[in-house]
Amino acid sequence: MKTDNCTCNPLSIDARILEKTDPETCKKRLAELSKGLAHPARVEILRILAHNPPEKRCICGDIVGVLPLAQSSVSRHIKVLKETGWIHGEIDGPCVCYCIVDGIIEYYMELVKRSIQE
Repeated sequence: MKTDNCTCNPLSIDARILEKTDPETCKKRLAELSKGLAHPARVEILRILAHNPPEKRCICGDIVGVLPLAQSSVSRHIKVLKETGWIHGEIDGPCVCYCIVDGIIEYYMELVKRSIQE
């Protein structure tokens, strides 16, 4: 499933940036990220990407090969994940290599905790 020639330098996010973020911005960001998780296929795409070692990244065709969805559906879900900030894509020749944003899961969990505690 993994593409040998495809590399992706993942973006990174640190949950500690929340210390400097106002509550309304946190709530807005939580809603945006939650939209990315609002479909089981997108959760599965994140699971697939999260379980790849850093040196091995997926292209859309790799993900299509694992999911029972058409390529167009997978592409649409990948687009939502990119727009909401869960994944990053890097062009590698004729392919786009996808990787999960480093630290995004921890960041999301901190957003949930902070939003609920207020």
